[in-house]
Amino acid sequence: MVLDPPLPKPLVGRLTVIGLGLIGSSILRAALARRLADEVVAYDHFEPVRSRVEALGIADRVAATPEEAVTGADVVILCVPVGAMGAVGEDIGPHVAPGAIISDVGSVKASVAKALAGQIPDYAHVIPAHPVAGTEYSGPDAGFATLFQNRWCILTPPEGADEGAVDLLEEIWAAMGANVERMSAERHDLVLAITSHVPHLIAYNIVGTAADLETVTQSEVIKYSAGGFRDFTRIAASDPTMWRDVFLNNREAVIEVLGRFTEDLFALQRAIRWEQGDALFELFTRTRAIRRSIIEQGQETAAPDFGRAHD
Repeated sequence: MVLDPPLPKPLVGRLTVIGLGLIGSSILRAALARRLADEVVAYDHFEPVRSRVEALGIADRVAATPEEAVTGADVVILCVPVGAMGAVGEDIGPHVAPGAIISDVGSVKASVAKALAGQIPDYAHVIPAHPVAGTEYSGPDAGFATLFQNRWCILTPPEGADEGAVDLLEEIWAAMGANVERMSAERHDLVLAITSHVPHLIAYNIVGTAADLETVTQSEVIKYSAGGFRDFTRIAASDPTMWRDVFLNNREAVIEVLGRFTEDLFALQRAIRWEQGDALFELFTRTRAIRRSIIEQGQETAAPDFGRAHD
């Protein structure tokens, strides 16, 4: 998979990325590959990360401070944990340029919009966003330019947002290969609670249960892991700081979906206990159809064993 060639003309003068982990470093790589801006600026509050980004050469300039990073920027994308958005907004708020677009990549939107709205001046445009893409790896070395190819990026512009600014942000994400959708922050948070947040919570829980099961040793869990458990461990290896903040900042939607999940789980438990094979078969048939739909929309591979590589 490769990106399209550089644009004939950059979309903006200066694009700044704050937070240089998997998503931030992938944005840097994609922005340089497609030349989305005349200048691509990077900043991270950890000096070793800034040094590594400089060594990798994935930004035109690595700023030493948040003020330097956002000064004169047309677009600023915050790639920090959602729990840190307010603090970062406070750092950059006094220095953002009039008309600048301030966006993010967090997987919770209502709390991010609220945190940034209180810190970013009215003369700038706060337009939250969420690229639904990622891996279990983190850090600037984990990023790659094609991470967003054929993945969804959801924009959640607040009511009354400047349409030109929203269109420009959509154009930037589309240029990085993403399919862009718009919805309300509240709708986004409920949808992602179902499709991402609760599945991650289940993965963390099942891996933790396996580790704590006294009748099975940890070495046996590792040695005899079947495909389903291996997939759970991949999800459960995701960044703990990021996911802690996700659950705390989307707690209402997560609790709502967990309640429904718990009810369905009890129903499944009853079906197994009372040997209700028809009920089990009906459920498995419905869920299999959903898997097919995901593959048909190009959001997953149809390769055997989910595309897992074998020696």
